[in-house]
Amino acid sequence: MSIPSPGKKVRGSLSGTPINALFDLLGRRWALGVLWNLEQGPCTFRTLQERCGDISPSILNSRIKDLREADLVEKTLDGYALTRRGKELRDIIVPLGAWSAAWSKEVFDYIKPGTEGS
Repeated sequence: MSIPSPGKKVRGSLSGTPINALFDLLGRRWALGVLWNLEQGPCTFRTLQERCGDISPSILNSRIKDLREADLVEKTLDGYALTRRGKELRDIIVPLGAWSAAWSKEVFDYIKPGTEGS
């Protein structure tokens, strides 16, 4: 299975707008989890699997392949790491996460367990 690409049909868009292609890629199981866990720095496959918790080796392998093809993750001498583009994307996602936390509290009266004091 190839990664979602701008200009091609993706989930949510027949035209494959760049934002829809990105959301399709990031919406794949564990894609965001892999990006999130690589923020701590480069790591081996096994370490990344441990950081991700219950991810299966086959899913992790698929997500790494997808994210490498999208130039968000790279293989380095120290293991897998975020590329410059991957770091830029993460810097965009962090404020989106803060916005979503406020939205979930205000609209749905939901606070993620363990973040009450944040």
